[in-house]
Amino acid sequence: MPEMKRRIGDWLEHRTGIETAVRNFLYEEIPASSGWHQVFGSIALFLFLVQAFTGILLAFNYAPTPGEAYNSLKYIVTELTGGVMVRGLHHWGASMMIVVVVLHMAQVFLYGAYKKPREATWGVGVVLLLLTLAYGLTGYLLPWDNRAYWGTVVATEIAAKAPLVGPYLQRLTASENGIGVVTFARFYALHVLLLPPATMILIAIHVYLVRKHGVAPAPDEKAPRKRFFPEQVFRDTMAIFCAFVILFALAVAVRVPLGRLADPTDSSFVPRPDWYFLFLFQILKFFDGPLEVFGSVVLPAVAVLLLFLVPFLDRTPAVRVTRRTFAMSVVGVGALGWAGLTVAAIATTPKQVEVAEAGGPQDWQQLSPEELAGIGYFRRENCASCHSLAGGGSSIGPNLTATSIRKSAAWMIEHFKNPAHLVPGTSMPPIQLNDSQLNALAAFLLKLNPSNAAALQSAPEVVVDGAMIYQSRRCGACHQINGVGMKLGPPLDGLGKRRTREWVIEHFLDPQKLSPGTIMPPYRFNNREMDHITSYLMMLK
Repeated sequence: MPEMKRRIGDWLEHRTGIETAVRNFLYEEIPASSGWHQVFGSIALFLFLVQAFTGILLAFNYAPTPGEAYNSLKYIVTELTGGVMVRGLHHWGASMMIVVVVLHMAQVFLYGAYKKPREATWGVGVVLLLLTLAYGLTGYLLPWDNRAYWGTVVATEIAAKAPLVGPYLQRLTASENGIGVVTFARFYALHVLLLPPATMILIAIHVYLVRKHGVAPAPDEKAPRKRFFPEQVFRDTMAIFCAFVILFALAVAVRVPLGRLADPTDSSFVPRPDWYFLFLFQILKFFDGPLEVFGSVVLPAVAVLLLFLVPFLDRTPAVRVTRRTFAMSVVGVGALGWAGLTVAAIATTPKQVEVAEAGGPQDWQQLSPEELAGIGYFRRENCASCHSLAGGGSSIGPNLTATSIRKSAAWMIEHFKNPAHLVPGTSMPPIQLNDSQLNALAAFLLKLNPSNAAALQSAPEVVVDGAMIYQSRRCGACHQINGVGMKLGPPLDGLGKRRTREWVIEHFLDPQKLSPGTIMPPYRFNNREMDHITSYLMMLK
């Protein structure tokens, strides 16, 4: 047996040279100063492999056409075994890869590892950083939900404003007349067919250059060099393991959102890029009108150019990292600026209520305002503590999905006011609501049946509260929703398709300004009321 192993090994070595290659790789000499600060490159390579592997798994069930892309992704996360996990690994892996690549670049910059003769290594690293961001940009559209569609609209509009090349970029992305099938096909081709091989080639070049010039040693280092194996291999392996644990925990614990099917007519949707582009989105708020091009194109272009030129601008002799105060200041200011702008963008993002993972109206969207408000009173009175709904809640009282179809609204209202009168011996206390609120509660219960109870109970709190405000202000005396109400004012169904959220808020505050001659009075809602009733109206189908 040992003789056979030796012969097989000799055959492989003679034909492929693999044994020598592995030995040279593992026993490469590295500086004695090498340590934990140099694990980011290995983690970045590992995360790229995770992205490639999970991307292939997703592609087995993904339909790369608009509409079908959404349906196939919905199938992956709702029916396919392990689909949620694979999508979570791919989604969070993309974010982690951006973070790790940025940290790797920052570590190289801090230690001055870009200095002669490693200028080309740094330049290839900058290109890999740009490719990593390109993955995020092109992959953002592929779910084809509202968030992806409108975020890509913003990105293509920014690209179209670039001086000289703007029209060509718009033509390249096929976005002259909006985001459509051709745009989707080109983003998919970039994400799946062009970027991966380009990344693999550049990674190979990057690793070759690192091996050619070696890992940058500490200045004036006199300690003897050491081998890559076993100490540095152990550090890289442990770092990769920790990165995978974090990635796995994110994929398990944090659900990746899938909004409703992309709707090009949904003018109420407020687009936002993914978190790693939020800093740029926030910067644009400081540049209006003609200066917008400066913030959206010129500043990022200058920043990228400076990254490429770093090795040529910094010709000073290498010194220890503790003495590189200017480099530490640049990294510190950059990190604080990125974090501050990102937090500011998140803090100023308006609350959006969207039907998750749905293409058509949800059951609760088809309720009248009174019936929807009834859900709020059901929750406020904590009725579920005694009554079950579709298998949920306590069994102290009867299942309301059955009793609601056997009792009239008048009976239920009388029962709410004096439970012991109609059901002697019951432990249910009287419900302290006024008549209109009791009517709303009864209307909701009349809508309940075993098949829709869970769906109606899933109505978002913000829209339920908005319906309660709508009812309390008697808006139905002038407007109709889902065919219920008067026709003195325009029907409010589909309001989000016709008006923006800002327009609706301004109309509440000063109706005469936007609708001269209207009989509608101004409404001085507090901030919470304005937010909730506006969210409800913008969700109407």
